[in-house]
Amino acid sequence: MANQRNRTELRHLRYFVAAADHGSFRKAAYSLGIQESAVSRRIRDLEDQLGASLFQRHNSGVTLTLAGQRFLRRIRTALQHIGDGARDINAIGRSEDGHINIGILSSLASGFLHDLLLAFSKKHSGVRIDFIDGNPAEHVAAVRQLKLDVAFIAGVSEWQACETARLWSEKVFAVLPDGHSLVRKDELGWSDLAGEIFIVSDVAPGQEIQDYLVQRLADLGHHPEIRLQYVGRDNLLPLVALGRGLTLISEAMTAAQIPGVSYRVIGGEILPFSAVWSPRNDNPACRKLLSLARAMARRSNERDIRLPALNVAQTALPSRSPDLSQ
Repeated sequence: MANQRNRTELRHLRYFVAAADHGSFRKAAYSLGIQESAVSRRIRDLEDQLGASLFQRHNSGVTLTLAGQRFLRRIRTALQHIGDGARDINAIGRSEDGHINIGILSSLASGFLHDLLLAFSKKHSGVRIDFIDGNPAEHVAAVRQLKLDVAFIAGVSEWQACETARLWSEKVFAVLPDGHSLVRKDELGWSDLAGEIFIVSDVAPGQEIQDYLVQRLADLGHHPEIRLQYVGRDNLLPLVALGRGLTLISEAMTAAQIPGVSYRVIGGEILPFSAVWSPRNDNPACRKLLSLARAMARRSNERDIRLPALNVAQTALPSRSPDLSQ
């Protein structure tokens, strides 16, 4: 069994480098703030382990042997790599560096999520952020598998094996072609939309919007005509401008200026949005992002008033609210 006293530690390698740099055990010990005997003893232990002399000892100090010169080159490189690695990890821990994968449904064009990411990027410019579109079920599955660090989705539902935090809310808007008769109104009710033709995309959140429309208009005894369009979200609003039908979006998306369309708020419709993450996720940068998100939510008095007033059951929202960001 190896003698534990002879086990090489990182500090012993630093003693060796200091002795080589100073050409003296005494000067090396002084620079390190330790006893000369500690330097001499640990270097002797190191030589015994390596089976070769690293220094020639003489009255004026020490000089490296051929073996010592070769060993010094390797040790300098190794210590440099260790130092670089430690600095990288420290930077990640301070969120000066790192990587966050974020699942999104709400628009990044404006609103709370836009402001959150802008503020975070200013504070932590070294953190790389990648965004992934998808529906809530896909995002939550990816969060559980640690493929996503956090997802921002509509609704206030609890998800198994996940942590959630309700952060903000958005109004719901109908998207109309400019020439539509309802454009004259500042605010719409669901009765205004009964009998209209709606279009949704075949990608998320198309299905969620369809379910939302069916539920809302069914309360009025009406089944809406909804036409599926095999286009991406970016092309759905231009189809509204062409008169193909109406659609719905959340408040953040109204920042998008699309020629030929008008946005009209639907009275009384509020969508809450939440962050969802795994308690197993130990990404320091993600923790900083979530901390900032909660702080911003607390400071937003208008949204703080709006969110507690939201009663999902009373407003007949689906158990998992759809995101209406096109």
